[in-house]
Amino acid sequence: MASSSSPEQDKYRHYLSEEEVKNTKWRFGVPDYSVVNKLFEEGRTKIWPAGSLEDKVQRLVKTWEMEFFHKTNLDDFKTIDPKKFTFVLNGRKALNLEEIGKLGGGYNPLLQTSLPETFRAYNPDGETAESSHRTFTTTFPRGFALEILHVYSGPPVIVYKFRHWGYMEGPFKGHAPTGERVELYGMAIFEVDEEMRVVKVEFFFDPGQLLGGLLKGTASLDGSAEEAASNCPVLRKTG
Repeated sequence: MASSSSPEQDKYRHYLSEEEVKNTKWRFGVPDYSVVNKLFEEGRTKIWPAGSLEDKVQRLVKTWEMEFFHKTNLDDFKTIDPKKFTFVLNGRKALNLEEIGKLGGGYNPLLQTSLPETFRAYNPDGETAESSHRTFTTTFPRGFALEILHVYSGPPVIVYKFRHWGYMEGPFKGHAPTGERVELYGMAIFEVDEEMRVVKVEFFFDPGQLLGGLLKGTASLDGSAEEAASNCPVLRKTG
């Protein structure tokens, strides 16, 4: 899964030049998107013309995700206004960056749930940014690709439909890998300022689309395979 391609060659995300990479504090080391970019190119259903609104929105969202998951210092964030930024999932209470941090960051804000703990296939309340990242990079060793399917309005209020997908080629919470494609569809709203920095994000999707696909594997693993895969230094830098 390792690649010799350098971060500044990434075709779909901004702020990964050699100089920017060197001066950024990274949570898991410099991310390498070469594997998930290949997955994206092989599995996307849309190819947007360079410079089109859809292409610009797709780059913004991919870059925002990169910063959201991998950067630790707010001063290094370029896609958002840290003082104004809020995050909303499925109409829940808006969260600022401090509140997102209390949830552990990573996938946890995206998988908030009101289910009782005994019914949670994934419990964000018991995960950190590091543990959630290990879990999903282990489950999706080739990454969880993103494409923009449709852009309904442009800035300052960007409304778009998205698709996320990956192949469950690693275990998930004791469930054996199936090798099957797992897909997630949803809608999102990005409100941006005059500098194209995001000030508010709203996501609308069913987490069950993702988690349901990850529970198909036989629930008989003792956890050793998952632990071994999660310790892979390459996996920790992907996603």
